[in-house]
Amino acid sequence: MRSLQGNIALVAGATRGAGRGIATELGAAGATVYVTGRSTLAQRSEYDRPETIEETAELVTRAGGHGIPVQVDHLDPVQVEKLVNRIEQEQGRLDILVNDIWGAEKIIEWNVPLWEHSLEKGLRMLRLAIDTHLITSHFAIPLLIKNKNGLIVEMTDGIAEYNNQNYRVSMFYDQAKTSVTRMAWALAQELKPYGCTAVALTPGWLRSEMMLEHYGIQEDNWRDAAANEPHFIISESPRYVGRAVAALAQDPELSRWNGRSLSSGELAQVYGYTDMDGSQPDCWRYMVEVVDAGKPADAEGYR
Repeated sequence: MRSLQGNIALVAGATRGAGRGIATELGAAGATVYVTGRSTLAQRSEYDRPETIEETAELVTRAGGHGIPVQVDHLDPVQVEKLVNRIEQEQGRLDILVNDIWGAEKIIEWNVPLWEHSLEKGLRMLRLAIDTHLITSHFAIPLLIKNKNGLIVEMTDGIAEYNNQNYRVSMFYDQAKTSVTRMAWALAQELKPYGCTAVALTPGWLRSEMMLEHYGIQEDNWRDAAANEPHFIISESPRYVGRAVAALAQDPELSRWNGRSLSSGELAQVYGYTDMDGSQPDCWRYMVEVVDAGKPADAEGYR
């Protein structure tokens, strides 16, 4: 394993959640990290939440890297092209691209069939989940492939095996998350000649800021939520999937993963990292063997 000192990363969609956790862990490994999103100290996005890209950049720097916040709407090609030009001018290279742009929690209509779901909201969800990733990769990849061993991480929800066998409770959400996995596979084919790698990566049940707020808990007392939602015992912090990305980026045999659909829990078994509490939750195995099997909540053997 090698340090990421001198490596340049772009975490697109790093305001909160997995993006923030990934940016922080890349910083902890010594990388310079451009953190992008729409929410700043001066302006909130449609989320209307308090987290900002400046806070994330500060966490990156505090962890040991160099965090650089840049306000970007990744649906706007002009803004994305300007961002990549800035990275090239300031750093001359890009080693890691993490496409974690999402932003659609508030417009999903769960358990509503396609013909009853708001078409406007559904199409907006697809634009936020898919178009943003394509636009960002379109402009960032020419810089990334200038050097071998570049890494692109397409963040999604669910490993391919699970999503192929399970409807994700909304046509639009299902399309959004499965499309990103296929996107990573397709990118892998295009990147092979350049010695670069693309993967799809999913966290497990993520204790994002929004999830903590939903259950009325904090990170330091998250287990209290299991009283009302027993399966929450398999949840993980955003730093866990962040450590997955940092481990991938430091792997001298990174190309072995090219095109693969991976999870934070699976990679923890390979690289040996843990969550903040020292555990190694394996959510997607737990989903199949416990939740979908109708068994009572029990994380023994899954953390």
